[in-house]
Amino acid sequence: MPNLPALAVLLWLVIPASAQDRTPHIGYVYPAGGRQGGTIEVVVGGQFLDGVTNAHISGAGIRATVAAFSKPLTPQQFNQMREKLQELQQKRQASYKQGRKRGAAASSQASANATWTAADQQLFDELRRKIANYQRRPPNPAIAETVTVRITLDPDAGPGEREIRLGTQIGLSNPLMFCVGQLPEFSKKNSKLSDEIPAFKPARNNNEQKATAPTEMNITVPAVVNGQVLQGGVDRYHFQGHKGQRLVVAACARELIPYLPDAVPGWFQAALTLYDSKGHELAYADHYRFHPDPVLYCELPRDGEYVAEIRDSIYRGRDDFVYRITVGEVPYITSVFPLGGQTNATSTVQLEGWNLPTNTVTVTNLEAGIGPLAVSKEVPLANRVPFAVDTLPEVLEKEPNHSAAAAQSVTLPVIINGRIGKPGEWDVFRFEGRAGDDVVAEVHARRLDSPLDSVLKLTDEAGKQLAFNDDNEDKGAGLNTHYADSWLRTTLPATGTYFLHLGDSQRQGGPEYGYRLRISAPRPDFALRVAPSSINVRGGATIPITVYALRRDGFSNEIAVVLKDAPSGFTLGGAKVPAGQDQVRLTLSAPPKPTRDPIRLFLEGRATIQGQPVVHAAVPAEDMMQAFAYRHLVPAKEMDVAVSGRFMGRGNLKILGSTPVQIPVGGSVRVLVGTPSGAFANSFQLELNEPPEGISIVKVSPADGGAEIELRSDAAKTKPGLKGNLIVSIMPGQRFATPQKAKKQNNQRRTAVGTLPAIPFEVVAH
Repeated sequence: MPNLPALAVLLWLVIPASAQDRTPHIGYVYPAGGRQGGTIEVVVGGQFLDGVTNAHISGAGIRATVAAFSKPLTPQQFNQMREKLQELQQKRQASYKQGRKRGAAASSQASANATWTAADQQLFDELRRKIANYQRRPPNPAIAETVTVRITLDPDAGPGEREIRLGTQIGLSNPLMFCVGQLPEFSKKNSKLSDEIPAFKPARNNNEQKATAPTEMNITVPAVVNGQVLQGGVDRYHFQGHKGQRLVVAACARELIPYLPDAVPGWFQAALTLYDSKGHELAYADHYRFHPDPVLYCELPRDGEYVAEIRDSIYRGRDDFVYRITVGEVPYITSVFPLGGQTNATSTVQLEGWNLPTNTVTVTNLEAGIGPLAVSKEVPLANRVPFAVDTLPEVLEKEPNHSAAAAQSVTLPVIINGRIGKPGEWDVFRFEGRAGDDVVAEVHARRLDSPLDSVLKLTDEAGKQLAFNDDNEDKGAGLNTHYADSWLRTTLPATGTYFLHLGDSQRQGGPEYGYRLRISAPRPDFALRVAPSSINVRGGATIPITVYALRRDGFSNEIAVVLKDAPSGFTLGGAKVPAGQDQVRLTLSAPPKPTRDPIRLFLEGRATIQGQPVVHAAVPAEDMMQAFAYRHLVPAKEMDVAVSGRFMGRGNLKILGSTPVQIPVGGSVRVLVGTPSGAFANSFQLELNEPPEGISIVKVSPADGGAEIELRSDAAKTKPGLKGNLIVSIMPGQRFATPQKAKKQNNQRRTAVGTLPAIPFEVVAH
């Protein structure tokens, strides 16, 4: 029998295993928003939500409490309910038969057994509803469990997007969007409650009545409408309109839930249609420019009733096909120009759109970066549009400049604000360069909500093409699935005149096809994303996280990752992104004492660029998959950490000795791991988690104060200079198993029961 300290540590290690298997996940929130000053109940659907304790919403002015939890029937429960329903049916039939026996003698006991009560009817209806729901729409495991959350919004709660997370005994769920609105809101009945079957009424043919989910609703505009589209569902909203009213109907669907948790039945591709009272179609949209969520504009032709309809474009549907539709004569910005401005300068921005309170807005003293453009403080606020601010000098494009002969002269460095005003048009810019100059040209358009799909080409004075680019991947572009902005870099071969040509690859154009074109020497820089944004860790334990480096203009230096103003006890292991690498897995260790509420952590990256220190905040993100293949780093508003459980060991796991550990090519090195007392007295194995190819653990041996790990580098698969972190998982298995035994046990499905702090390493020459 193991000694008590060792047993305690083993329990401490094993508890997180079940947590990792059952991390809470939410797939939808319905309704996905509420109005300032209101109190609403929302249903959150997901998986592994047992023991839900609380709900957390980012930002100030909102309070949320958990009201109820529901879990779908198991097959055994379904059979038990069906048997109980049959018993009730027999009792009900006996009761009706007895009622028809006018004057017939019956024993008092039989009369009592056959009495049909109100409680029987209530149970009968409830069982029928649950059984019908189970048979009609079998629950999808990813969204089968539901939590009812009561949300109160203060009158001055800031409008816009928030994030909601659920907390369970295991930890925090992933975040989903919750919107704070300013308009009156209408909501369809939640789909979980829409399949209720009417109470039993005797009928001669004994046919059961069937209910259908409501698809029609009367609303008053302006308003926000909340709904869910089920399989084959079509929802229609009736309202009164007036002649000349400039109506906007804007859907928010994919923006709420970009990618379904199990990728089936696919994206929600909303389609909007506007009808008049006679059913004539006035407008239709199934997207808005390159955005999947549709927007309609229509000037109403007469007074009367109108109908706004929404459905999936190919009639799919599920509980997580959630939407919010804004309907009314509300402000909507379709484009702005210019798309940005210079720091410490004043810019006058022209606005295009519907129902706007002004056609221009003045911005000044903005910090460098991309942020939302504030149009006015009137209610309701217009939709948000991005606006870029930079430190470089700026100029406006001057027409005509559609050929090399008419090219606009510019002096580098410069940012040019322009538009591809007509289909098939090219804008050409001339600049002087010297032999050996390193020049970068970059377009910001799609990332600033312009429909432009840019293409760049650089030519010399004779017209010879020196560089070309169509699309350039930007992993920081969030939900843009098409990296349509261009970037090129080249070294000028000779002193002379050069021409930069900018066009649309689809040969489209118009007033809304704006762009910002930077031409300059390289400006090395970086941004960081850290995933996941919800972290669940046992008190005193360690968990891996991933930091992504978005390197720009050839920046390749090492980036240090640090915790900013973190509570005592939180530490990072292996907190560096090696030079030239785009990502690194590192570890976060938590303090031993659990916390009641999630803790918001802030990470930042620090590097030296051209001899100057540079610091950038790391943006929390969710690593999401699209179509089983493409991954996107979707930014989140917060990085929250839930520390649960109680630390039961005496001291933390730690890597002893200097780091990075130097592993000779084709050779091995030993690493000493310090452990709590007795931690390695029980059965376990240490395994590398997603290691670089060619790095392996060949032996684990007991040592004073812990264990010794022998790491080996395969000379055929590794080269000197390889750097990074090794993440070591603690696995259940035979104590200090040989590689042969470990390989045999690896054929069985096992789950890590813990993680060591990251081990920084470098492969060196033998």
